[in-house]
Amino acid sequence: MTARPISETVASLMPRARAELAELVAFPSVADPAQFPKSGCEAAANWVADALRAEDFTDVALLDTPDGTQSVYGYLPGPEGAPTVLLYAHYDVQPPLDESAWLSPPFELTERDGRWYGRGAADCKGGFIMHLLALRALKANGGVPVSVKVIAEGSEEQGTGGLERYAEAHPELLAADTIVIGDTGNFRVGLPTVTATLRGMTMLRVQLDTLEGNLHSGQFGGAAPDALAAMIQLLASLRDENGTTTVDGLTGDADWDGLQYPEAEFRQDAKVLDGVELIGTGTVADRIWARPAVTVIGIDCPPVVGATPSVQASARAQISLRVPPGHDAAEATKLLTAHLESHAPWGARVAVEQVGQGQPFRADMSSPAYTAMAEAMRDAYPGQEMQSSGMGGSIPLCNTLASLYPQAEILLIGLSEPEAQIHAVNESVSPEELERMSVTEALFLRNYAESKRA
Repeated sequence: MTARPISETVASLMPRARAELAELVAFPSVADPAQFPKSGCEAAANWVADALRAEDFTDVALLDTPDGTQSVYGYLPGPEGAPTVLLYAHYDVQPPLDESAWLSPPFELTERDGRWYGRGAADCKGGFIMHLLALRALKANGGVPVSVKVIAEGSEEQGTGGLERYAEAHPELLAADTIVIGDTGNFRVGLPTVTATLRGMTMLRVQLDTLEGNLHSGQFGGAAPDALAAMIQLLASLRDENGTTTVDGLTGDADWDGLQYPEAEFRQDAKVLDGVELIGTGTVADRIWARPAVTVIGIDCPPVVGATPSVQASARAQISLRVPPGHDAAEATKLLTAHLESHAPWGARVAVEQVGQGQPFRADMSSPAYTAMAEAMRDAYPGQEMQSSGMGGSIPLCNTLASLYPQAEILLIGLSEPEAQIHAVNESVSPEELERMSVTEALFLRNYAESKRA
């Protein structure tokens, strides 16, 4: 079997893939019932399960995980003696944020300027469609040469650990020789890339209380301790004047020695406004792949519209800390908690709540599966060689799988290249990348099976 029939088959399947991705994107599957009804996630999970059944998967099940969400599992038996490959994606998505800022409805797949826009189009509903395309191409060209397990997580974006805990309680379920995590992406459109490292994360909520209730700022302002002002001062202590993360006891001077990220390209990808400086020191790759990074992702405070002249009695913020390989996320959580408790001004009462945590990950690129992937990428992207990069995001399940199955080879690929703008408004996927990465995965599965027979 050659690359050409595989690529031709995938190309012929792209109209179906677009229609299926549109159906899947239409589900508002945000795994936070405080923001979206649980029914959106349930409908998406059932769609994924039906799609697996239609591809002759057996043992398809909706797994009730400890965080109250569902992950979808299915098994496709391969030839006798064939290795087992686990394919991972997640069907839950980030909330759409400001829907008025979207140029098209976030839960309606819309084609514009050669890309398909919609929440989850790249991260990571498109990853699930990528798996389907690869398997269909193999079935049309001699059959799937490996046994396949698919797991589609239902709460990856929330970091609540439901699938990790389920896997730990049922260690036989996801056991495989090789694991393909379809939730990262190429460094650039058209440049085939595997992800070598992931930063871990910890998510904390901090509340400051200073008064029994809000007070009139004219009568009490200037002496009464303002909880919102205290919060601003506390959050400012998490960065120095350059914007470098400064959590007491947490070192942040590691260097990245792999593929570099030119600053001009980063500014363009991140859409940094003219005249605005980047934060931190070192190379861009150092800052986003090798060093800790704190982000204030939410603050509870009065909106400008309707604000009253009041001294605020309470304020709350949610803080994300990305933790690079070489650091322990649990220890980073302790350090961040201690920092918040010790830096609150004016004796403000501090309450810290942990809402999510995941360990960083480093792949073993010397494993045979990476040789099979390099060959697949070379064929799917003619004239290009496989590159490796880091990824600033977190996939907590990776470390759980690495711990449960220490002999398994873990590869990270996907559709979330910079233009995809995952987690932001107007998220999109490149259909060309979906096509080429589906070809890549199909060729990888073929190459990997052949290497195991050799």
